[in-house]
Amino acid sequence: MMSRTPSAEPPSDPSSGPPSDPSSGPPSGPSSAQRPLRVLTARHRHEAHRAATPLELFFDLCFVVAIAQAGVQLVHSVAESHAGEGVLDYAMVFFAIWWAWMNFTWFASAYDNDDVPYRLVTLVQIAGVLVLAAGVSRAFEEHDWTAVVIGYVIMRVALSAQWLRAARCAPPPERAMALKYAGGVLVCQVGWLGLLLLPEGGRGWLFLVMVVLELSVPVLAERRHRSSWHPHHIAERYGLLTIIVLGETIAAATVAVKSGIDENDALGELLPIAAGGLLIVFAAWWVYFVVPVHGHLRSSRQAFLWGYGHYLVFASAAAIGAGLEVAVEQAVGEAHISTLAASASVTLPTALFLLTVWALHARHFKVGVAEQLVLPTAALLVVCCTFVGDLAVLAAGLVLAAAVATGVILTARRTAPGRARTTPAS
Repeated sequence: MMSRTPSAEPPSDPSSGPPSDPSSGPPSGPSSAQRPLRVLTARHRHEAHRAATPLELFFDLCFVVAIAQAGVQLVHSVAESHAGEGVLDYAMVFFAIWWAWMNFTWFASAYDNDDVPYRLVTLVQIAGVLVLAAGVSRAFEEHDWTAVVIGYVIMRVALSAQWLRAARCAPPPERAMALKYAGGVLVCQVGWLGLLLLPEGGRGWLFLVMVVLELSVPVLAERRHRSSWHPHHIAERYGLLTIIVLGETIAAATVAVKSGIDENDALGELLPIAAGGLLIVFAAWWVYFVVPVHGHLRSSRQAFLWGYGHYLVFASAAAIGAGLEVAVEQAVGEAHISTLAASASVTLPTALFLLTVWALHARHFKVGVAEQLVLPTAALLVVCCTFVGDLAVLAAGLVLAAAVATGVILTARRTAPGRARTTPAS
């Protein structure tokens, strides 16, 4: 899980901050770039042309395997009328996946030198998430968290090794920060192993305690020195995972609809769900990427809230796909739940996604009350669509399409040539 707090600007103290030369960071010459072993030093926060690497994209795709497994188990829990227990297990598993992903993402933004040791340790983290993914079904069905915890510990120990390596050649303040990260992460793993020893009744409380401890590690580690994450790189990394999760949502819903048509010849019942699901996912993509957000990540507070708030963005986006699968199963008579419950499995995560995206960054680029109310109003209407019956998913999709159209029209009116001089800038 994530092991760093976002920071706004490099420290002013030259002895503790990243190099002042924008070209600093991992060596970029032909010969140095091919060396298998390079010094792991902090990259500059304003490095030009910084973009996601193929290793990071591979990392994301492997993490989506675990997200997909969590979604599948959520579908089974909701379809079998165990929604409360399923949502709780989903939240716990998703925290482990999300926190580990964030850990790698923010560390890589500050220290990625792409040499052989860095790649090997990253591949170990990928192996850890695959172990976690393999244990998701047992965690949901039998409350056996062994594989999930072991996979998580593998990822976290690997990250601690990265922090120890970063500490080797760092100046004193940065070295102290890296050692605090490494030590804090390792100490937390002892607590997570306790999940394997405690009886089932006490695991929930231990989980809450460990979440607090994990979240405290970055705060304590970066109290005196802040790591040099790259705003544009971070925004791109979050956006890429959002796209991948939305893509997995479409894939899962498509497979569910296809199976329903092939096995039950229920095209008429499933067509509204398919159409509404597509509109929901397309609109979710639109509202998330309507404006570039890296310019908003200017301070520690802004970046901290934005980065941590994406737990709800990623979890709700993945849950939309699970909800669409539940709606399909209910429509063809394979789910033991009511139409209202099946509709809520789609509308509630959709509304949560809209509200979270609005709160994290969309509201910072809206001008005027009308623009600000578009997404919150759409979220409320989507929740109301829960009570429409068999057409709930289609109705929610139409609401989101209307919200996107309204936002586009309001923005176009505000930025029209005749209004540009009198409308305040966003």
